Amino acid sequence: MAKQAQPSPNDEAHDADRHFMARALAIGYRHLGMTWPNPSVGAVLVRETPDGPVIISEGITARGGRPHAERVALEAAGEAARGATLYVTLEPCAHIGRDTPCANAVVASGVSRVVAGILDPDTRVAGQGFARLRDAGIAVHHGVLAEDAERLHRGHLRRVVLKRPAITLKMARTRDGFAGSGDPQKRLIITGDAANARTHLIRAHSDAILIGVSTANADDPHLGVRLPGMEHRSPVRVVFDSFLRINPDLQMVKTAVTMPTWVVTTAEADRVKEARLRDAGVDVLRVASRTDGILDPVEAMHRLAERGISVVLCEGGPTLAAAIAECDLADKIILVTGADPYGAPGLPALSPSLEHKLTHDFRLRTTEWAGRDEFSFYERVR
Repeated sequence: MAKQAQPSPNDEAHDADRHFMARALAIGYRHLGMTWPNPSVGAVLVRETPDGPVIISEGITARGGRPHAERVALEAAGEAARGATLYVTLEPCAHIGRDTPCANAVVASGVSRVVAGILDPDTRVAGQGFARLRDAGIAVHHGVLAEDAERLHRGHLRRVVLKRPAITLKMARTRDGFAGSGDPQKRLIITGDAANARTHLIRAHSDAILIGVSTANADDPHLGVRLPGMEHRSPVRVVFDSFLRINPDLQMVKTAVTMPTWVVTTAEADRVKEARLRDAGVDVLRVASRTDGILDPVEAMHRLAERGISVVLCEGGPTLAAAIAECDLADKIILVTGADPYGAPGLPALSPSLEHKLTHDFRLRTTEWAGRDEFSFYERVR
């Protein structure tokens, strides 16, 4: 009988490695939406004792992206880091920015082993962090809970590889499938308080929240996070407005000085209107228009990525959602179904093209309930 090949360390992680990596991932999720332009990384330092492995410190990328998670954990541990194992959700950086590389700090700390979720595709890193650790005699094991680490760092991966943010379409619909009444003067209330609170938590983990100008003018939304104690986690508010039709009296314009508000428009849009918006504190970004005169969503997303935005939550209406999906930009779809039907003809939440994409290009990952309302979370599979 042929001898079976033994799995390598990178093929199968020990239970302990999975356990502590899960902890690092959970920590990393806490600061999603707060660390752009850097990814929200989680780190856990563990050392062996006679009674088993013990966590000696933890770290998370700080607000604004500095310091990195590894440095936070290492500084908290001090000399106790020597001989310990560092669990980190993303490969330690190897390039010099405002600080020396995290890989250098890990080497200097005396850590004996590093367990990482995924490699960082940034060309300034891309395996160089792992190589530096190995050259220093540190054992490196990566690929532990890699799928979960990719999910946590989806925004960073998209921004580095595709030069755009990760984009989530979030849409609410009545039980019979409508997003609105069809009458601009009649706003349809679809979800209850519990679902609204869940939506605000999703906002808090996003770098930017996107709507179209029609939604802005019709609903006059605030778009901030209104959960107690989390107001400071409100994302950048972005409005797609090809012709600068945004009403200057909207509350998001009036509060632009205190809450970042960006309006993306075309190169041809009115310069006088732009000046008025800028005077109110709104940042106006100009991008190319398509042949129909509408701004190009692909270029718009590239511009957001250039500014450091990694995670965009699109809460616009069916038209904007369909446009994003048709440009092949959507990575996740959150479909919130209210408890009650509308019971009359209305505006469908899903366009035929978006419904086709949802069926063929996405898979349902999980379903949750918030009060009487249902959240369905879909992930792109191709």
